[in-house]
Amino acid sequence: MSELIRVLDLYKTYRMGDVEVPALRGINLTIARGEFVAVMGASGSGKSTFMNILGCLDRPSSGRYFLENAEVGSLSADQWAYIRNKRIGFVFQGFNLLARTTALENVELPMMYNGFSSRERHARALEVLGLVGLGERRDHTPNRLSGGQQQRVAIARALVNRPSLILADEPTGNLDSTTSNEIMTLFERLNTDQGITIILVTHEHDIAEHARRQIAFKDGVVVSDSSKRAWAGAVR
Repeated sequence: MSELIRVLDLYKTYRMGDVEVPALRGINLTIARGEFVAVMGASGSGKSTFMNILGCLDRPSSGRYFLENAEVGSLSADQWAYIRNKRIGFVFQGFNLLARTTALENVELPMMYNGFSSRERHARALEVLGLVGLGERRDHTPNRLSGGQQQRVAIARALVNRPSLILADEPTGNLDSTTSNEIMTLFERLNTDQGITIILVTHEHDIAEHARRQIAFKDGVVVSDSSKRAWAGAVR
């Protein structure tokens, strides 16, 4: 397994007036390509700050962040935008779909900025919609899709540019337990069958159990890091 992510002595401190609030206190972690990792912790534990740094949405106060062996934590805003578009796919609790566009058009959107032709965008969007089991719903707008189907569209959109990494922030937070289980089973399949690296932020233990590795944060530090079974993902 090759290394995908490494963070070294990562600190993040927010300033609120004259008060400094530490969010991360010296995180050191390595995540291999093809892993499925759940990052757990209560509100204020630092897990969301950690996710934002991995997603090039926030800068560490100190420390270093390497993605695919390149230091990215201190790059410019334009370089970050390129990485977010090309190398990282995001899935959020809110599905963030455009209401007046079809599932197919929503999935095509990230490719609009990459110079793909209309035919190429269409073909790739159809491919990933099929991968998440929504090929037959490609012409449906979000208001004609269930919550679980909307999240599947969001997952397809995250996959469409063939990113190195999928970051999922509480992706089942707006779903019932049955639909949540279906979405997590989909993530497991994408990880196992496609070798896609997934990092999931959650505060729910039953959701975290779907991941192969669980990392728990508390008060800005890692308090546990364990794998529940042998890694079985395949690097493609």
